[in-house]
Amino acid sequence: MSLPALRKFEQQIERQLRILEIKKSVIERNIGRQVRRFEQKRDGIGKKIEEQIRQFERKRGIRLDDEVRFIRSWIERPLTIGAVTPSSRILARTMARYVDPNSDGPVVELGPGTGPVTEALVQAGVAPSRLVLVEFNSSFCRILRARFPEATLVQGDAYSLRRLLETLLLQPAAAVVSGLPLVTKPIKMRMRLIRDAFDLMLPGAPFVQFTYSVASPLPRRLGGFSVEASERIWMNLPPARVWVYRRSNDR
Repeated sequence: MSLPALRKFEQQIERQLRILEIKKSVIERNIGRQVRRFEQKRDGIGKKIEEQIRQFERKRGIRLDDEVRFIRSWIERPLTIGAVTPSSRILARTMARYVDPNSDGPVVELGPGTGPVTEALVQAGVAPSRLVLVEFNSSFCRILRARFPEATLVQGDAYSLRRLLETLLLQPAAAVVSGLPLVTKPIKMRMRLIRDAFDLMLPGAPFVQFTYSVASPLPRRLGGFSVEASERIWMNLPPARVWVYRRSNDR
């Protein structure tokens, strides 16, 4: 190829690259506008729901701060929040019943939210200093620090349990209590979570999980653990059930 032809070819390539850059910028601006519109709509819905709740509070003379926080967090990240509202006291007490307050070792809670199950554990006799709370949501972390200052708070993804806790726990955990939305995750991720939890716990220690689903969030057919279930708790919104898993060869 002659030098003039090569220069002409280079100029054509440069023009094409400039056109591509312009198109890329246009696409990025369009995407940015769409994202901002979505965020504005989402924020608008969240503010509207908050205002309706505030009106309800004023009429009834009550405060629903935790419920408001849960609803707003659920609107922003629906697949990472296990519930639209905090667990009821009945559900929290049911979960806490499966934890022996006189056992040795820390009690790990996954996805405590604003702390209704945490409070039930303390009321059941678990010392706050034994609690290890793993929470992803930064707003909930601030609430938990204020409400349970003696507990150990870990902000992070509970599905990376081994990485978060294997060097933090000085002794095996006496129990793991979970409010995570397991059914929204692939089965492999659920099984990895419970196996990591078993590896961090004392032999025979319970993995306590609640779910709104009728079926167990961890299929029995996969084996390797025993399964126990509570009665359906109709007073929770929505109705829930507590499932307790123990590694089979620990029994």
